[in-house]
Amino acid sequence: MKFLVDAQLPNALSNLLIQKGFDCIHTSDLPQKNLTSDSDIIDISKKEERIVITKDSDFYHSFILKREPHKVIFVRVGNLKLSKLVKLFEENLESIVTKFKSGSMVEITSDDIRILY
Repeated sequence: MKFLVDAQLPNALSNLLIQKGFDCIHTSDLPQKNLTSDSDIIDISKKEERIVITKDSDFYHSFILKREPHKVIFVRVGNLKLSKLVKLFEENLESIVTKFKSGSMVEITSDDIRILY
């Protein structure tokens, strides 16, 4: 499973996924860094079959309308502290991975992880 962490989420999330054995890049690793356009992120996601982890509702709408990017984790936790966000992913990583066996868009909130599509 491969991931691409969007700009508004921390590098620490990307680092956690790498430590857990996943192929993960952060937009800051890309040539345009955190200024990488949504269309470029979508292209990378489709080409490399990466799951985009984002807080950006543009990716939510793009997936609903066009089924792109490849897959999405839509993070809806508000302004959660960095340590709490990383802990939320760490504690729920198995559930997140499992949900992608039957879904293509997963929503993460402070109290729930659910398949949207």
